Amino acid sequence: MAAAAGAAAFTWAGAVASAWPAARGMTTGVRPPGAGDASAIGAARPAGSWGTAIEVPGLGALNKGGDAEVTSVSCASAGSCAAGGYYTDRHHHSQGFVASERHGRWGKAIEVPGLAALNTGGAHGPAADVFSVSCASAGSCAAGGYYTDRRGHLQGFVIVERDGRWGRAIEVPGLGALNKGGDVEVSEVSCASAGNCAAVGLYPDRLGHLQMFAASQRHGRWGKAIEVRGLGALNTGVYAEVYSVSCASAGNCAAGGKYIDQAGNTQGFVASERDGRWGTVIEVPGLGTLNKGGGADVFSVSCGAAGNCAAVGDYTDQVGNTQGFVAVERDGRWGKAINVPGLRALNDINAMVSSVSCASAGNCAAVGTYGLPYGSGFVVSEKNGVWGKAVDVPGLPALDGRLAGANSVSCASPGNCAAGGFYSDSTGGEAKGFVAVERHGSWGTAIKVPGLAALNKGEYAEVSSVSCGAAGSCAAGGYYTDRRGHGQGFVVSQTG
Repeated sequence: MAAAAGAAAFTWAGAVASAWPAARGMTTGVRPPGAGDASAIGAARPAGSWGTAIEVPGLGALNKGGDAEVTSVSCASAGSCAAGGYYTDRHHHSQGFVASERHGRWGKAIEVPGLAALNTGGAHGPAADVFSVSCASAGSCAAGGYYTDRRGHLQGFVIVERDGRWGRAIEVPGLGALNKGGDVEVSEVSCASAGNCAAVGLYPDRLGHLQMFAASQRHGRWGKAIEVRGLGALNTGVYAEVYSVSCASAGNCAAGGKYIDQAGNTQGFVASERDGRWGTVIEVPGLGTLNKGGGADVFSVSCGAAGNCAAVGDYTDQVGNTQGFVAVERDGRWGKAINVPGLRALNDINAMVSSVSCASAGNCAAVGTYGLPYGSGFVVSEKNGVWGKAVDVPGLPALDGRLAGANSVSCASPGNCAAGGFYSDSTGGEAKGFVAVERHGSWGTAIKVPGLAALNKGEYAEVSSVSCGAAGSCAAGGYYTDRRGHGQGFVVSQTG
């Protein structure tokens, strides 16, 4: 099973606003952008080719308030995927949705069943979002995110799909007992097999300090959320994020994020679960030595086998520029963070690694962005435990007018991956989505997402998430802007 690795996506909107990404905050709520003509994926096409991007079927009917986006896509096998995200209802409140692909055909988006009963809102009204989807087998998936309770506090939920049918959203069991301070969310979910998943996020304790929680689903039943110990001791600056979790097998997972130390600097952390038991949160070994400028993050984690994972992100060097790093876990032990090989040769200003995916132990791929404010996207691969040099996404510089970035990567097997992100036009004023495919260890040329230009009548579009169910059979999702300036969600599928 190859689900899309979690990432703090480098969004075009964030790039325009600050020339560097602000990763999703714990109380982010609705993020900008996505609605067009819903139709099924078309007729047969050559194997391994991308079909035409479509608005998520049925999403336009839900999205009465103006903005929608596909935030996460996961594929369990060829043509069997799920997508999740948010839309805005007629009252201009954000709501969560899910949609499923069966035998290569996307069904209609539906409001997350049961979420409306939870998402009652407070003085400012309800808000909900699906942050993450993970599928272990066809028709067996899980999703998580947040909703707003009647007191106006954010709460974390999970929902499970069984045999192709989505159940009802529930508050994460036991999370209310931990959550003494108000706002909480499920940041990421990962399923190792049908009915065996993990959900992670943050909650504030009675002192208002953020702590990490994890909840496990075993044999189809969610257990109580528990504190993953160690973050509180590190997080003396009372702010933290959990961005990513990945499970190689039931009870064997890894997670990563950031915290603020007593000097007010952000640092990256990882935590590992072994045989169903979470160990102590630790600072990424060696990252403090690299992080001379006071800012570091773990944006994405992926596990190719139990105890064999990779974590990626960025840190700030001594002159204040951000740089990309990778750290590897071998046989249950995290090694030291290293600079992404070859990235400094590309990077003249700033760089970050936004996403990593491991098909097996020691065989991974990572993507990111370098050289802002006039940058591009890169890919880097690990083969048999050795990381090669970062290179431009082939063909992306030819598409890229002034600014581009790679947001997401997914690998179905070693050397067979797909990546997606955005690029600008020649003026730098309009963003468009791209996809690129690796076959047998060689990355092909990045292409414009077929059909996305016909949907994207506004200024901005990008690929937020990619997932591959088999070599040459992937799906991607994201957003585009319609002629009214409203963000809408799209999906596009690749046949293997």
